[in-house]
Order: sequence, then structure tokens, then C-alpha cells
Amino acid sequence: MSIKVRYFASLKESLGRSEDSPACTKRVTVRELWLLCVPEMPLPDNVLAAINMEYAALDSIVGDGDEVAFFPPITGG
Repeated sequence: MSIKVRYFASLKESLGRSEDSPACTKRVTVRELWLLCVPEMPLPDNVLAAINMEYAALDSIVGDGDEVAFFPPITGG
């Protein structure tokens, strides 16, 4: 499967990279994808995720050709 994973804002900074292209041989959830791409860091409690630019739950299934984005919550004042 071909999946593109992108990291934004403080996640990008803390990981030191903006994207990954993991080699997946089976379907995975968004949460499993994080663990596959970022084994050195637990999934932050408040992280948001999107599949193909639409918000997604962490238990959503990721398919071949999908782009998954992880980003911290957006706050404003």
C-alpha cells in the first residue's frame, strides 16, 4: 500500500521531519499508522488527524493511496 503521512506545526518541529511514506502491507487505523511511523513517541492525547483533508477518528481505516495528516489542536484568541 502507498500511504503518505504528513506532520504539521509543533509535531513537525518535535519530530524533525514533515512527512513519511511507510511501507504498509495491510490496512491500518490512523492510530496504528502513527505507531508505525513514530515508534519513538507515543501518540499525543490531543492530536488531530485527517485522511485526504477531512477530519478522521483515530480508529478510522487508512486505505491505499490515502494521505494522512497529524496536527495539534488549533487555538485562537
